[in-house]
Amino acid sequence: MRSAIVVFPGSNCVAEMERFLRLYFKQTPAMIWHKDTKIPEADLYVLPGGFSYGDYLRAGALASISPVMKEIKKKAKKGNKVLGVCNGFQILCETKLLPGTLRINDNKTKGPIIPIATIYRNFICKSVLLEPHDYLMPSVLLEPHDYLIPIAHAEGNYYHSRPKSVNVAFTYKDNPNGSVNDIAGIFNKKGNVLGMMPHPERAFEDYHCSQDGYKVLDMFIQ
Repeated sequence: MRSAIVVFPGSNCVAEMERFLRLYFKQTPAMIWHKDTKIPEADLYVLPGGFSYGDYLRAGALASISPVMKEIKKKAKKGNKVLGVCNGFQILCETKLLPGTLRINDNKTKGPIIPIATIYRNFICKSVLLEPHDYLMPSVLLEPHDYLIPIAHAEGNYYHSRPKSVNVAFTYKDNPNGSVNDIAGIFNKKGNVLGMMPHPERAFEDYHCSQDGYKVLDMFIQ
Protein backbone atom coordinates (compact mmCIF):
# COMPACT_ATOMS: atom_id res chain seq x y z
CA MET A 1 0.00 0.00 0.00
CA ARG A 2 1.39 3.38 -1.01
CA SER A 3 1.42 6.34 1.36
CA ALA A 4 2.38 10.00 1.06
CA ILE A 5 2.94 12.84 3.51
CA VAL A 6 1.99 16.44 2.75
CA VAL A 7 4.64 18.85 4.07
CA PHE A 8 3.85 22.47 4.90
CA PRO A 9 6.21 25.21 6.13
CA GLY A 10 6.33 24.74 9.88
CA SER A 11 5.29 21.08 9.92
CA ASN A 12 7.31 19.54 12.76
CA CYS A 13 6.01 15.97 12.94
CA VAL A 14 7.09 14.86 9.46
CA ALA A 15 10.06 12.72 10.57
CA GLU A 16 7.97 10.87 13.16
CA MET A 17 5.18 10.26 10.66
CA GLU A 18 7.64 9.10 7.99
CA ARG A 19 9.08 6.44 10.31
CA PHE A 20 5.60 5.43 11.48
CA LEU A 21 4.36 4.86 7.93
CA ARG A 22 7.61 3.35 6.62
CA LEU A 23 7.73 0.68 9.31
CA TYR A 24 4.02 -0.07 9.01
CA PHE A 25 3.83 -0.35 5.21
CA LYS A 26 7.41 -1.61 4.77
CA GLN A 27 8.09 1.09 2.18
CA THR A 28 9.09 4.75 2.30
CA PRO A 29 6.21 7.24 1.94
CA ALA A 30 6.37 9.88 -0.77
CA MET A 31 6.88 13.48 0.33
CA ILE A 32 4.57 16.12 -1.17
CA TRP A 33 5.41 19.82 -0.87
CA HIS A 34 2.65 22.34 -0.14
CA LYS A 35 3.16 24.10 -3.49
CA ASP A 36 2.84 20.95 -5.57
CA THR A 37 0.02 20.95 -8.09
CA LYS A 38 0.73 17.43 -9.31
CA ILE A 39 1.01 14.77 -6.64
CA PRO A 40 1.94 11.08 -6.78
CA GLU A 41 -0.75 8.45 -6.61
CA ALA A 42 -1.13 6.94 -3.15
CA ASP A 43 -3.64 4.87 -1.23
CA LEU A 44 -3.18 7.00 1.89
CA TYR A 45 -2.38 10.71 2.09
CA VAL A 46 -1.34 12.05 5.49
CA LEU A 47 -1.44 15.63 6.77
CA PRO A 48 0.90 15.53 9.78
CA GLY A 49 1.00 17.55 12.95
CA GLY A 50 3.02 20.68 13.44
CA PHE A 51 2.49 24.37 13.17
CA SER A 52 1.84 24.86 9.45
CA TYR A 53 2.62 28.46 8.50
CA GLY A 54 3.22 29.15 12.19
CA ASP A 55 -0.54 28.80 12.83
CA TYR A 56 -0.95 32.43 11.77
CA LEU A 57 -4.56 33.65 11.59
CA ARG A 58 -5.64 30.36 13.18
CA ALA A 59 -4.43 26.77 13.13
CA GLY A 60 -4.64 25.27 9.65
CA ALA A 61 -6.16 28.35 7.98
CA LEU A 62 -3.27 29.20 5.65
CA ALA A 63 -2.43 25.58 4.91
CA SER A 64 -6.01 24.99 3.82
CA ILE A 65 -5.53 27.31 0.84
CA SER A 66 -2.17 25.87 -0.24
CA PRO A 67 -2.11 24.66 -3.87
CA VAL A 68 -1.64 21.05 -2.79
CA MET A 69 -4.95 20.99 -0.94
CA LYS A 70 -6.87 21.27 -4.21
CA GLU A 71 -5.24 17.99 -5.20
CA ILE A 72 -5.92 16.37 -1.83
CA LYS A 73 -9.59 17.33 -2.18
CA LYS A 74 -9.68 15.65 -5.59
CA LYS A 75 -8.12 12.49 -4.19
CA ALA A 76 -10.57 12.43 -1.28
CA LYS A 77 -13.49 12.84 -3.68
CA LYS A 78 -12.20 9.86 -5.67
CA GLY A 79 -12.15 7.75 -2.51
CA ASN A 80 -8.47 7.77 -1.59
CA LYS A 81 -7.81 7.65 2.14
CA VAL A 82 -6.81 10.91 3.83
CA LEU A 83 -5.59 11.08 7.44
CA GLY A 84 -5.09 14.37 9.28
CA VAL A 85 -3.34 14.31 12.65
CA CYS A 86 -3.46 17.28 15.05
CA ASN A 87 -2.67 20.25 12.78
CA GLY A 88 -3.67 17.98 9.90
CA PHE A 89 -7.11 17.58 11.48
CA GLN A 90 -7.37 21.36 11.78
CA ILE A 91 -6.49 21.71 8.09
CA LEU A 92 -9.13 19.16 7.08
CA CYS A 93 -11.76 21.13 8.98
CA GLU A 94 -10.59 24.41 7.42
CA THR A 95 -10.90 22.90 3.93
CA LYS A 96 -14.36 21.51 4.78
CA LEU A 97 -13.23 17.97 4.05
CA LEU A 98 -14.41 17.41 7.61
CA PRO A 99 -17.17 19.28 9.47
CA GLY A 100 -16.68 21.45 12.52
CA THR A 101 -13.77 23.48 13.84
CA LEU A 102 -10.95 23.26 16.39
CA ARG A 103 -10.87 25.97 19.04
CA ILE A 104 -8.47 27.00 21.80
CA ASN A 105 -8.43 24.47 24.61
CA ASP A 106 -10.89 25.12 27.42
CA ASN A 107 -9.21 26.99 30.29
CA LYS A 108 -10.81 24.58 32.73
CA THR A 109 -9.14 21.50 31.25
CA LYS A 110 -7.45 18.91 33.41
CA GLY A 111 -3.80 17.96 33.18
CA PRO A 112 -0.53 19.91 32.85
CA ILE A 113 -0.76 23.29 31.16
CA ILE A 114 2.35 25.16 30.00
CA PRO A 115 2.16 28.82 31.13
CA ILE A 116 3.47 30.67 28.05
CA ALA A 117 2.16 33.54 25.99
CA THR A 118 -1.08 33.90 24.02
CA ILE A 119 -3.05 30.74 23.19
CA TYR A 120 -0.16 28.49 24.15
CA ARG A 121 -0.89 29.06 27.80
CA ASN A 122 -3.37 26.23 27.20
CA PHE A 123 -0.97 23.85 25.44
CA ILE A 124 -1.55 20.31 26.69
CA CYS A 125 0.97 17.49 26.24
CA LYS A 126 0.03 14.12 27.77
CA SER A 127 -1.12 10.61 26.91
CA VAL A 128 -4.88 10.07 26.83
CA LEU A 129 -7.24 7.13 26.57
CA LEU A 130 -9.43 7.03 23.48
CA GLU A 131 -12.59 5.02 23.01
CA PRO A 132 -13.09 3.90 19.38
CA HIS A 133 -16.60 4.15 17.98
CA ASP A 134 -18.41 1.82 15.64
CA TYR A 135 -18.83 4.12 12.62
CA LEU A 136 -17.31 2.13 9.73
CA MET A 137 -15.15 0.20 12.18
CA PRO A 138 -16.64 -3.32 12.51
CA SER A 139 -13.29 -4.86 13.42
CA VAL A 140 -13.08 -2.64 16.49
CA LEU A 141 -16.36 -4.02 17.79
CA LEU A 142 -15.01 -7.55 17.65
CA GLU A 143 -12.21 -6.61 20.03
CA PRO A 144 -13.20 -3.65 22.26
CA HIS A 145 -10.10 -1.80 23.37
CA ASP A 146 -9.27 1.71 24.57
CA TYR A 147 -6.31 3.30 22.79
CA LEU A 148 -3.56 5.07 24.77
CA ILE A 149 -2.18 7.79 22.48
CA PRO A 150 -0.45 11.14 23.19
CA ILE A 151 -1.86 14.57 22.50
CA ALA A 152 0.10 17.82 22.11
CA HIS A 153 -1.99 20.84 21.17
CA ALA A 154 -3.32 24.23 22.19
CA GLU A 155 -6.25 24.32 19.75
CA GLY A 156 -7.78 20.87 20.00
CA ASN A 157 -11.17 21.81 21.41
CA TYR A 158 -13.45 20.34 18.73
CA TYR A 159 -16.77 22.09 18.16
CA HIS A 160 -19.78 21.43 15.96
CA SER A 161 -23.19 23.06 16.39
CA ARG A 162 -24.87 19.69 15.81
CA PRO A 163 -22.40 17.18 17.25
CA LYS A 164 -24.80 14.25 16.98
CA SER A 165 -24.64 14.61 13.19
CA VAL A 166 -20.87 14.02 13.20
CA ASN A 167 -19.43 10.59 12.35
CA VAL A 168 -17.33 10.02 15.44
CA ALA A 169 -14.19 7.89 15.23
CA PHE A 170 -12.82 8.40 18.76
CA THR A 171 -13.88 10.05 22.00
CA TYR A 172 -11.76 10.94 25.01
CA LYS A 173 -12.33 8.84 28.12
CA ASP A 174 -11.41 11.91 30.20
CA ASN A 175 -11.88 15.04 28.09
CA PRO A 176 -8.65 17.09 28.29
CA ASN A 177 -9.58 20.12 26.20
CA GLY A 178 -13.33 20.77 26.33
CA SER A 179 -14.23 19.16 22.99
CA VAL A 180 -17.97 18.88 22.46
CA ASN A 181 -19.24 15.38 23.33
CA ASP A 182 -15.62 14.42 24.18
CA ILE A 183 -14.82 14.10 20.45
CA ALA A 184 -11.18 13.30 19.65
CA GLY A 185 -11.50 12.24 16.01
CA ILE A 186 -14.08 12.09 13.23
CA PHE A 187 -14.75 10.62 9.77
CA ASN A 188 -16.36 12.17 6.74
CA LYS A 189 -19.60 10.59 5.53
CA LYS A 190 -17.85 8.25 3.09
CA GLY A 191 -15.42 7.08 5.77
CA ASN A 192 -12.29 7.71 3.71
CA VAL A 193 -11.21 10.91 5.49
CA LEU A 194 -10.21 10.72 9.16
CA GLY A 195 -9.09 13.58 11.38
CA MET A 196 -7.88 13.20 14.95
CA MET A 197 -6.06 15.35 17.47
CA PRO A 198 -4.06 12.53 19.17
CA HIS A 199 -0.77 11.46 17.56
CA PRO A 200 -0.71 7.76 16.56
CA GLU A 201 2.84 8.21 15.24
CA ARG A 202 3.92 8.70 18.87
CA ALA A 203 2.45 5.39 20.01
CA PHE A 204 4.15 2.51 18.22
CA GLU A 205 7.77 2.20 19.40
CA ASP A 206 8.77 0.03 22.38
CA TYR A 207 9.72 3.16 24.33
CA HIS A 208 6.40 4.94 23.63
CA CYS A 209 3.45 5.02 26.01
CA SER A 210 1.82 2.22 23.99
CA GLN A 211 1.81 0.54 20.59
CA ASP A 212 -1.79 1.51 19.90
CA GLY A 213 -0.88 3.88 17.07
CA TYR A 214 -0.72 1.05 14.56
CA LYS A 215 -4.21 -0.02 15.59
CA VAL A 216 -5.46 3.31 14.24
CA LEU A 217 -4.01 2.43 10.84
CA ASP A 218 -5.34 -1.12 11.11
CA MET A 219 -8.81 0.32 11.66
CA PHE A 220 -8.61 3.01 8.98
CA ILE A 221 -7.15 1.10 6.04
CA GLN A 222 -9.02 -2.19 6.53
